[in-house]
Amino acid sequence: LIDRKALEDALATDIGDDIDDTWALGLLLQSPELDLKLVVSDYGKPQYRAKVFAKFLQAAGRTDVPVGLGVPQNPNATGPQAAWVKDYDLASYPGKVHKDGVQALIDAIMNSKEPVTLIAVGPLPNIAAALQREPRIAERARFVGMHGSVRLGYGGSKEIAPEWNVKADPQACQKAFTAPWDITITPLDTCGLVQLDGDRYRRLRESEDPIAQAILENYRLWSTASEANNQAAQTHSSTLFDTVAVYLAFRQDLCRMERLNIRVDDQGFTRIDEKGKPMNVATSWKSLDGFRDFLVQRLTGTL
Repeated sequence: LIDRKALEDALATDIGDDIDDTWALGLLLQSPELDLKLVVSDYGKPQYRAKVFAKFLQAAGRTDVPVGLGVPQNPNATGPQAAWVKDYDLASYPGKVHKDGVQALIDAIMNSKEPVTLIAVGPLPNIAAALQREPRIAERARFVGMHGSVRLGYGGSKEIAPEWNVKADPQACQKAFTAPWDITITPLDTCGLVQLDGDRYRRLRESEDPIAQAILENYRLWSTASEANNQAAQTHSSTLFDTVAVYLAFRQDLCRMERLNIRVDDQGFTRIDEKGKPMNVATSWKSLDGFRDFLVQRLTGTL
């Protein structure tokens, strides 16, 4: 569907909390349209998140991708994928590990010969810190994010919500959303509707692709981390919010896109406001089933 050179991109994410970040990383690695140059952990837990990144990249055979540690909030905290990395030594990662992920992100953008696509699928303290250190990154990158709730809330609710990636740090999101880069977002209106079940999920479970297997191994551990007898991973996925942001980095044909002025308030709501920042917003699906089929084909390595 596109015939241009692969887009250079960087991924900033709070991987290791909600499992959808892991699915998004898998989709990114399975998308030849994207050329991943850096992953950076965001929203604290830097050691834990970096281990999840590193072990996953190693399983995928992509140790060429550097791993950056984010702002060191709660440096010793872990999360529901801790069992997957409990014996993993970050020092054993064959690729580069940057202790200062914010500076690594700045350098990746400023030193690139081509404009960089920054895919952000978590709260944004690292992005705000990077903009504070080097505002010129907004002139050399575009921002694609999973953020907000415009007309629909969680699960397709008619009640808009302060979506987590915004609500967790509204001030950081305000900085990112007012920077002078081109912005594209998937709010809950689209990404909050994505799940896989039935034959689609069966195809994933039966896939021998190493990326699909790593995702499902993590998902099984994640789903039982707080409820030992949880059987969800046998039949269906959780909501795969972040995968839509990866998709929007190189395709938009399955979504209805609107150019809207968006303002982030201090409570974490994303408001349509004529004084807000103009951005491209995926407000609804042209074909949600089409996206589900695309997602399965990519994750199983068949497209």
